[in-house]
Amino acid sequence: MGWVMVLLPISLLIFGFPVFLILIATSVVILTFFMDVSMNIAHIKMFGSVDKLAFLAAPFFIFAGELMSRGGLSNRIVSWVLSIVGGVRGSLPITAVGSCAFFGAMSGSGAATTAAVGQVLYRPLLNNGYSESFSAGVLASSGAIAVIIPPSIAMIIYGGSAEVSVVKLFIAGFLPGLLLSALMAAYIYLYARRNNMGITQGFAFREFIRASGAGFLALMTPLIILGGIYSGIFDPTEAGAIAGIYAIIVTMYAYRELDWRGVWEAAIRTAYVCAQIFIIIAAAGLYSWLLTISGVPAAIVGFIENIGAPPWVILLVINLLLLIVGCLLDPTSAIIILTPLLLPIVLAADIDLIHFGIIMVMNLEIGMFTPPFGLNIFVVQSVLRAPLTAIYRGVVPFIIINIIALGIITYVPEVSLFLPQLLGP
Repeated sequence: MGWVMVLLPISLLIFGFPVFLILIATSVVILTFFMDVSMNIAHIKMFGSVDKLAFLAAPFFIFAGELMSRGGLSNRIVSWVLSIVGGVRGSLPITAVGSCAFFGAMSGSGAATTAAVGQVLYRPLLNNGYSESFSAGVLASSGAIAVIIPPSIAMIIYGGSAEVSVVKLFIAGFLPGLLLSALMAAYIYLYARRNNMGITQGFAFREFIRASGAGFLALMTPLIILGGIYSGIFDPTEAGAIAGIYAIIVTMYAYRELDWRGVWEAAIRTAYVCAQIFIIIAAAGLYSWLLTISGVPAAIVGFIENIGAPPWVILLVINLLLLIVGCLLDPTSAIIILTPLLLPIVLAADIDLIHFGIIMVMNLEIGMFTPPFGLNIFVVQSVLRAPLTAIYRGVVPFIIINIIALGIITYVPEVSLFLPQLLGP
C-alpha cells in the first residue's frame, strides 16, 4: 500500500492533474482496494480537516489583500519607501523589497504582493537601466517575502495543521522576515555599485513628509493588524476581519479608488481563492490521515532513531525535501500534506514546533520563485509580460540569498524564537 500512496500521486502530478484531484483519487484507491474501512470515513476526515478555528482567519486576510491591491495602496507604499531609500544606489529594487515586505504585512499573500508591487515598479526598473532579467527576478523573489512576513496565510495554515499558536508564529516570523529583507537589500546595493547604477532621487525630508501624509492610512494598516494581535487586543481571526473593514473604509471613502462594484469583485475573487485553498486542505487532510494510519510517519521516526541522526542532519534532510516539494507544489498543499508526516520526526528530534513552522514556511517561500513551477514566476510572466527565460535567469542570485537566510534561520533558532520567548507567556 505504501508504494501506491507515493507513486500514484507522483504519476498523476506528472500528467498535470490538479493537486486536490490527485489527493482524492489516491485516497479513494487506497480506501477501495487496500483498506477494510467504510468509504463514509472520507467525508468525515475531509470536513474535519477544514473545521478548525485557526483557518477562519485566512479568508479575511485574503479579502483584505484583494481590496488593498485593487485600491491603490501599493502606489502609496512604494512612494513612501522610495522617499526613504531614494538616495541609495539600487534604490528602486531596494524599494521593491521594502514595499513587498510592507504590503505582505497587510495581505499575507505572496502572489498578490508580487502583482501589486510589480505593476508599479517593473517599468520604472527597466527605464532606469536595470535589465529585464534582474527586474523580473527581484520582483518575483521580493513578492515571496510576504509568505514569511506576518500576517502570513501560510503560517495560518501551518498553525491550524500543527495545532500551534498562530499568534506565536506571527511573532516568530518578524525577525526572519527582516533578516531576509536586509540580505536581499544588501545584495542589491552591491549589485548596483558593481554595475554603476545611479541613485533614483536624493533624500528630501519634504518629500518624505509628503509621501508619509499621502500614504498615512495605508501605512497604518500593518500597525493596526500586528499591533492589535501582538498586544492581545484581538486574535488573528478578528484582526483579519478588522483589516477587511479598514480596507473598505480606506479604499472607498479615504482614497476613493474603489466602489462597491470593486468590493464585490474582490469578494468574488476571495471566494474563488478560498475554495481552492479549502478543497486542497480537505483532500490533503484525508490523504494525510491515510498516511498516518498506514504507519509511514512512525516508520520514518523509527528509522531515524535507529541510525541515530543528530538534529542538524535531520533539519538538513527536511530542508532539502521541503525545497524540492516547494518547487512542485503551492505552499498550502505542501503544508497540509507534509505537516502530519514531518511533525513526529520533528518532535522526536526535540525541535521546537514554532521554529519548525518558520523553517517550513521559509522553504516554501523559496519554492514560490524557483524554476520551473514557482507560482511567482508565472505571476510575473502573466501580469508584467516578462519573458520566462529572463525570469529564470533573474531569480538565481535571489535563490542563493534566500538559501543563506534559510541556513541562518534553521541553525540559529533564536532568530525565530527570541521574540516569542520575550513577548509570549
